[in-house]
Amino acid sequence: MNDFRTNYDKILEVLQKVTEKENFLTQIRTPKLKDIELIAMNLTAEYLSIDSECQLFRIIPDCLKTKIERSVYNRRKRKLFASIEFIRKEFSLKFTEFENYFIVDSMPLEVAKLSRSSRSKICKESFYSAPNKGYCASQKMHYYGYKIHAVCSVEGVFKSFDISKASVHDIHYLKDVKNQFNECVILGDKGYLSADYQLDLFESKQIKLEVPMRKNQMNFKIQDYIFRKKRKRIETLFSQLCDQFMIRRNYAKSFAGFKTRILSKITAVTIIQYINKFI
Repeated sequence: MNDFRTNYDKILEVLQKVTEKENFLTQIRTPKLKDIELIAMNLTAEYLSIDSECQLFRIIPDCLKTKIERSVYNRRKRKLFASIEFIRKEFSLKFTEFENYFIVDSMPLEVAKLSRSSRSKICKESFYSAPNKGYCASQKMHYYGYKIHAVCSVEGVFKSFDISKASVHDIHYLKDVKNQFNECVILGDKGYLSADYQLDLFESKQIKLEVPMRKNQMNFKIQDYIFRKKRKRIETLFSQLCDQFMIRRNYAKSFAGFKTRILSKITAVTIIQYINKFI
């Protein structure tokens, strides 16, 4: 309990430096637990690898437990998705404001086993956001769920991310990259190999896409060692999300809850990186 309270107070202090607002949602009655405090409690739970809300409400101190019920906490957390994303971008900007080199990659997020996919109702409230079947080439497995696409700096700080269906190819995320970046170098793996996309990114936004060539390509040339070494940074970041933040473990039943969980884990990583570097 003391460990939770100490980390909660530290994260809340850091959040209050980013925004002066305490409540982001418009409510008739002023809640006992402010929105900024709820976000701090959520990020503290993610940092301490508390992945279950039931477990969270067992260990939080009484000063927080008496201010909010578990069901209200869950609903308000989902409604604060946009506010959490705003906070994540503010912290990310402090790292990546003058960065010119970024890394792009994707990672599978399984929500149910393939044998249960036909009868699973997880995140199926609408066709647009429903999961589907896909294939992960790096892990050589078929799975049912989503795919997270992310861009991070060479220091390992998430700049941008998105969630798509599992069947969406990695290269389609470059359309989002085109709208969010300009005049920079982006390192990718062979999944982003496309001469048309490379030319379009460079001509429209002066984005140079560095991708290793396949061995059977004409004029094959090995990619520079420095690029191959730096590109592994995003793999380390994904491993941290899987091991410490347990991003592949899913308890959400709706897509709103699922995307809020993913965002909370990525925001927690960014805030901890900020605390370690600047405080």
